[in-house]
Amino acid sequence: MVKIILNNIEIEVIKGDITEIEADSIVNAANSFLRHGGGVAGAIVRKGGYIIQKESDDYVKKHGPVPEGGVAVTGAGKLKAKYVIHAVGPVYGDPQGDNKLYSAFKSALEKADELRLTSVALPAISTGIFGYPYEKSAKLLSKALKDFSQKAVNLKRIIICLYDDKAYNIFKKILEKELKQN
Repeated sequence: MVKIILNNIEIEVIKGDITEIEADSIVNAANSFLRHGGGVAGAIVRKGGYIIQKESDDYVKKHGPVPEGGVAVTGAGKLKAKYVIHAVGPVYGDPQGDNKLYSAFKSALEKADELRLTSVALPAISTGIFGYPYEKSAKLLSKALKDFSQKAVNLKRIIICLYDDKAYNIFKKILEKELKQN
């Protein structure tokens, strides 16, 4: 585990299962229709209960698909969090992909702050089936963290939770380098 302080926000980079994190909210790497079948999304519904999928379906019926780079919020069912913030990342190769992925990370952080939460856990959005390279994702997350930290009000702890050794090692290295304060 690595801890970095950025403008009075504690950022932790850990290897683990995001569904086990104790935080006010966890972020789900979602698709636009909030269909939570596999990856992080599937694990969240399996552990938190079908109520998360039901609330997601209700959200899409009421508001339509969530745009790439955008977020939606549901309850967290049986998880240790209060909310799940569903952040929709792009598929790698999209010409606007980097902007959309940056927006997904930043929008998730802003939504947590807007909900007056003090802690949030994020996965490596778009790096699974959507194919984003870990290095690119980590650099975009670093930029989103730097930009968000300039105006954060409530959020005091951000946990970056990576599922395997490769992701953990790449994110740890890049976040330490990019977020180091001079």
